[in-house]
Amino acid sequence: MAFMKVRKAVFPAAGMGTRFLPATKATPKEMLPLVDKPLIQYGVEEAVAAGCEEIIIVTGRGKTTMEDHFDKSAELEASLEARGKTALLEVARSVSKLAKITYTRQAEALGLGHAVLQAKALVGDEPFAVILPDDIVDANVACMKQMVDAFNETQSSILGSEIVEGDAISAYGCLDCTPDANNPKLLAVKDMVEKPKPGTQPSQNAIIGRYILTPRIFEMLETITPGAGGELQLTDGIKALLQYEKVYGFTYEGKRHDAGDKLGFLKATVEFALKHDDLGPKFREWLKTFPI
Repeated sequence: MAFMKVRKAVFPAAGMGTRFLPATKATPKEMLPLVDKPLIQYGVEEAVAAGCEEIIIVTGRGKTTMEDHFDKSAELEASLEARGKTALLEVARSVSKLAKITYTRQAEALGLGHAVLQAKALVGDEPFAVILPDDIVDANVACMKQMVDAFNETQSSILGSEIVEGDAISAYGCLDCTPDANNPKLLAVKDMVEKPKPGTQPSQNAIIGRYILTPRIFEMLETITPGAGGELQLTDGIKALLQYEKVYGFTYEGKRHDAGDKLGFLKATVEFALKHDDLGPKFREWLKTFPI
């Protein structure tokens, strides 16, 4: 079999972002700013750092500002150039040059598996990454780059994973897995349990919003039975894939922020602001004076 390379990344971004209402009533959750960049841009930059050449964003109603963000803005660039704002001009131009970005629509919110399935025609018959924009991973080496390296080794589907202690695992998909004999970061997956009841989890290895999937996943998503609310669950598709192919969990290096949660978003904002070259020192000094 020919060596498979991950060239495309899919971003499911059609959700309504109800946890952030009223901020997301007219603004996509994916466009909420984490310091000075929208959430989705962090994921796109991660995909590009992993070697992905094409970004596929699955959108829905009211999401056109994402398209505008990654598009060239002639008026803005002309204004910045006329005013001699060279640094800001380069920032504006760099966003539209990040990658080739294409869009497809998810007409109904029918689950993560359904969202991924909408990208089938654009992905074609090749492996691809899936990045959930509200999972932000702060890492020295981009999380998806780490996973692509693991995929190059295994040529099998890879699921980003981290240890979640105690009963908090009940909020995640959970891996029934064993450590790989050759690579301590890889976990051979036997089964998966979606949001296990406390005390029933097969491990503390949670699935996070990073995946590399072989194209056979589309066949699985087209044949599985929808779950509650008529939604197609991606984990059900991956469980079906296990009948035909190996699937691995991958213990990445880095710190994940759940920016889809208000508290997680606030924590990420503080940590990213403290690391910001310009803002960090002043922000740190201000925090020291803030009464707690």
